[in-house]
Amino acid sequence: MARDMLLTVMLGPLLLIQGQWVRRRTPRLPEPDGARQGRCGTGPWLRILVLGDSAAAGVGAANQSEALLGQVVGALSGEFRLDWSLVARTGATTAETIETVRQMPSGVFDVVITSLGVNDATRGVQPARWSLQQGELRRLLRERFSARLIVCSGLPPVHSFPALPQPLRWYLGRRATRFDQILRGDTRGEANAEFLSLRFSDDRALMATDGFHPGPGIYREWGRRVAELVRENFNVEGG
Repeated sequence: MARDMLLTVMLGPLLLIQGQWVRRRTPRLPEPDGARQGRCGTGPWLRILVLGDSAAAGVGAANQSEALLGQVVGALSGEFRLDWSLVARTGATTAETIETVRQMPSGVFDVVITSLGVNDATRGVQPARWSLQQGELRRLLRERFSARLIVCSGLPPVHSFPALPQPLRWYLGRRATRFDQILRGDTRGEANAEFLSLRFSDDRALMATDGFHPGPGIYREWGRRVAELVRENFNVEGG
C-alpha cells in the first residue's frame, strides 16, 4: 500500500499528462446500434440482464449481435426462451451503476452479467472502497431482481492495451489486476455469484480499433464462457 502510494506520487505528473494525451488521441467509439430489450428462443424461461460499462454496452462491436449481449443470446437461445435486457453506459462506474439499479423498477432477472471496474480503476477509486461497492451491487441485484446467478466479469488485461503508453499502461494495468484479484476473492464461495476472468487473450488483433475496447472476437469468447456458466448453474447441457 505504502509503495503504491509512493509510486503514485512520484509518477503523478507524468501519468496525468499521459492520461490527457490518451483522451485527446484515442477515438471515441460509439455504443453499437441494436435492440436493448427483447425475447427469443425456445425452452424454459430465462430472464437475463447485462449491466455495466462500455464493454457491457458493446463498444468495439458493429452492432449488438456482435457484442456481449448478442453473443450470450445467440449461445443460449436454442436452450432457453430468453427475456433479455441491456442496461449499460460508456464511462459507468460501480457507484453510478448502484444508483442506476436503485432507480430501476423491481423485477426478476434469473441471470445478471456485470462488467465494471476499468472506469473505477482509471478514476482512482481505492480498492477497499471498490470491494464494498461491488458487494453492495450484488446485494441489490439479489434484493431487487431476485438474481439466481450473478456473473461478475473480471477486469481485462489493461497492462496490454495498445492505446496506453508506458508507464501509464503499467500503472493502470497494476491497478486493474488488483481490482480483478479482489473481485475473484470476494466472490469465491459467495452464493449465486460466479467470477468470470477476462484474461483469456492478450492478442491485440482481437481488440477494437481504439486499442482499448474488446473486438467481436473477444465478445464471442466472453459470451461463450457466460453461456457455459449459465448451463452449469441451471443444469442444462449444451455446446
